[in-house]
Amino acid sequence: MAAEHAAWIRQVRTSLKNSDTDFFQVKAWRYWLDFLVSTTMAYTAASVFLISPVFSLPQLVAFPFAVFWLYRSGSLIHEVAHLPGREMRAFKVTWNLVVGVITLAPSTFFTAHHRDHHSGKMYGTPQDPEYVINVFQRGSLLSIMFYTLHILLFPAFVFLRFFLAPLTFIHPRIRDFTLRHLSSFTLNWKYEKNISRLDRRTFAAVELLCWLRATAIPLGVVLGVSAWTRMPLLYTLGATTLLLNQMRQLADHHFESDGDAMSVPDHIMDSCNYTDRDFLTWLFFPFAIKFHALHHLFPSLPYHNLAAAHAYLSQELPADSPYHSLSQPNWWTTAKVTFSRRKIDASGVPAIPERVDAA
Repeated sequence: MAAEHAAWIRQVRTSLKNSDTDFFQVKAWRYWLDFLVSTTMAYTAASVFLISPVFSLPQLVAFPFAVFWLYRSGSLIHEVAHLPGREMRAFKVTWNLVVGVITLAPSTFFTAHHRDHHSGKMYGTPQDPEYVINVFQRGSLLSIMFYTLHILLFPAFVFLRFFLAPLTFIHPRIRDFTLRHLSSFTLNWKYEKNISRLDRRTFAAVELLCWLRATAIPLGVVLGVSAWTRMPLLYTLGATTLLLNQMRQLADHHFESDGDAMSVPDHIMDSCNYTDRDFLTWLFFPFAIKFHALHHLFPSLPYHNLAAAHAYLSQELPADSPYHSLSQPNWWTTAKVTFSRRKIDASGVPAIPERVDAA
């Protein structure tokens, strides 16, 4: 029975890899195009927002455009994290210099913990850095309010993390603690980064650049180069962009883990694909990452091929394949369940969806 449950995973993987189309081929031009368009639009709109008089019409109009494009440009950090170490190095460096450092969101603070989220040993456990129910209690309004406050305050933590970065080098123990516990963009404070394989020199170089960027923000105000309003305006952009990302994470998965490591079939069945074209799904899932279950099945599958790969599998797989059940109508149908308590059956016991075991 366990072998039968795991067989559909192997069937999906075999079907895609044996296709006449190489869905795993990376199209470098697509990465560069999405990066250039998104970043140009983001910085243009953000510039208008920052230099316009406070609450003026140009500023109010520019704000949603700036957040939208900053979110899209910043979301490419996910694609940088999944590119193999030696692939598209120029793109990785350029994205980090132009977007990662400027927005205080370098990929070095994301890649390790995101790959841990994909790990079979960590996915769905209390240490999973991206499993959002590790951050708030389902069905508790007070907990959800604190979660929202956590999101709004997180940009302040990020700024202080980089502004005070030189202090982390005072003592090796302080440095190691900082790398393990304060060097990942996660709201789950239980997560601990494994630093045994960390390239410390590269990491420190990125920190230095981000420290210069963080220092330049208040220094510009002190020197009179920029108005004091620049700081709250930048914070508003950062917090709102982060909010969009956290809204997406509410519906990446069903979050039905009991806290133990999950089998591969359970891991995939806990993830979602979105096929409808409603506005919120389009807004929260840029670059086809709405096919999130497919992404967890094939983490190395380039984002620009996710939609085509999903269409291929939907046509090629048998009608009874569990893959088809991964599709959800829209973002809200899953997100509202994430916030709510689990359904209660007639006996008063929480109804947990049936899980399958790996071979």
